[in-house]
Amino acid sequence: MKIILATQNQGKIHELQELLVDEGIEVLSLLNIPDWEDVEENGVTFAENAALKAREAVRRTGLIALADDSGLEVDALDGAPGVYSARFAGEPKDDERNIDKLLHLLETIPEDKRTARFRCALVMVTPFGKEYLTEGTVEGRILTLRRGSDGFGYDSVFYLPEFARTMAELTLTEKNMLSHRAQAFRKVIPILRNQKSK
Repeated sequence: MKIILATQNQGKIHELQELLVDEGIEVLSLLNIPDWEDVEENGVTFAENAALKAREAVRRTGLIALADDSGLEVDALDGAPGVYSARFAGEPKDDERNIDKLLHLLETIPEDKRTARFRCALVMVTPFGKEYLTEGTVEGRILTLRRGSDGFGYDSVFYLPEFARTMAELTLTEKNMLSHRAQAFRKVIPILRNQKSK
């Protein structure tokens, strides 16, 4: 069985391929679609944006499609940056400017009020129009200074109390075990198995 993951991100592609290695499911991606044009992500939730991408990938390929959208939700900012996580500081996308803006907005917020989470919504769409949603979250808090050199996005300021490290201080194996995206990916595997058996 072949499926398509609606991304050009090699890390995401590899992560899903690893999870499905024993399932007999081949993972294609947008890198396999010539002339793919990015879908405008104008949804107001992660799930809506993921669904937009997955539906277009099904339309273009006729294969079962998966797409995810994810970001950071900070409680003291009423859930911002949320769906605007990647472009929080404007265009072009820039991780460092996004972090600078986040830290500036949280300057006066005490440590115990800096709770936040990474959230991922993963939508699977079949060629027959059936849609499935899985989600993953990782709880933590935002530090006042960057720590760690691995990872991307907000990883260097996202602190995980149970590990006493930021996401950017975890090994890739550790991150892939607990990340919000890995959680959502793992939850979709039984759904894919069920499709395969039909």
